[in-house]
Amino acid sequence: MFPYVALAEEKPWQAGPYEGVEIKILHKNEATGGVVILRKFREGITVPAHTHPDANEWAWVLAGGWQEGDVIYTPGTLFHVPKGVRHGPHVAKTEVISLTVFDGPLTIV
Repeated sequence: MFPYVALAEEKPWQAGPYEGVEIKILHKNEATGGVVILRKFREGITVPAHTHPDANEWAWVLAGGWQEGDVIYTPGTLFHVPKGVRHGPHVAKTEVISLTVFDGPLTIV
């Protein structure tokens, strides 16, 4: 038996940090502020370049495709951004869903 189970269908979508982005919090570590989320980007939105000063980010693209520079990330892509590293802008070519882990508070600058 697993000590923790989160069923995505039981978690609500909520407004994300940018217009056109929604998140579903699957788990939050109260001690570190880290979260495991599903993240949904509406087709056509652009998330501006930004940093996460307090957390490393790992994301696994589950559906859709988003572009950063000349590269389009599609399902099966895993990427890592160390805390404090500027990344983006991200352009959602289609609706995009990713499983994303932040190992500290989800802050954005």
